[in-house]
Amino acid sequence: MHDVYYLNNPETQLAEVPKVEFLERIRSAFTFLESAVDAGELQYYGVATWEGFRQEAKVAMPCSSANCRRSRRKLPVAAIISAFVQLPFNMGMTEALTLGNQTIHGRTRTVMEAASDLDITLIAECFSSARQVARGLPSFVADALGLHNDAERSLQFARSSPGITTALVGMSSRRTRQSQFADW
Repeated sequence: MHDVYYLNNPETQLAEVPKVEFLERIRSAFTFLESAVDAGELQYYGVATWEGFRQEAKVAMPCSSANCRRSRRKLPVAAIISAFVQLPFNMGMTEALTLGNQTIHGRTRTVMEAASDLDITLIAECFSSARQVARGLPSFVADALGLHNDAERSLQFARSSPGITTALVGMSSRRTRQSQFADW
């Protein structure tokens, strides 16, 4: 069994509930998911978020990797299962690599650094339109990435970034998939 169950876009609740209640809901969800792990119904869980890790630190999104990990550590469970975080990451959405919006042991860290510090597995969402960002790269960048086309370069950027373990590629339609990846 290699299941990963995600809390999907939990940060959207912040428009409706106070931060304290939000964190309690996260903790309750993790408690439930830990019980599913203990029962053998699930192997791993984590958070899939679109905006939660792409904000400036001053916005104080409580969906930080440290808050998620701290919530899990409060659980009455002997073994902490490695967390997973799924987030958008590509040449046009580089915040996980470039934005220091996490605080770990009093140090400002990027999501990638924080994930490494906290043993969190990062999964990158590399949606199909990301290849458009790769279009028109300076030749030295395109040469450094190698490969044959913008779609390949865009995917390779995410796959070769530190801390990214998996790059997910989605297509908006079958036609999109055929036209973008026909020459792979």
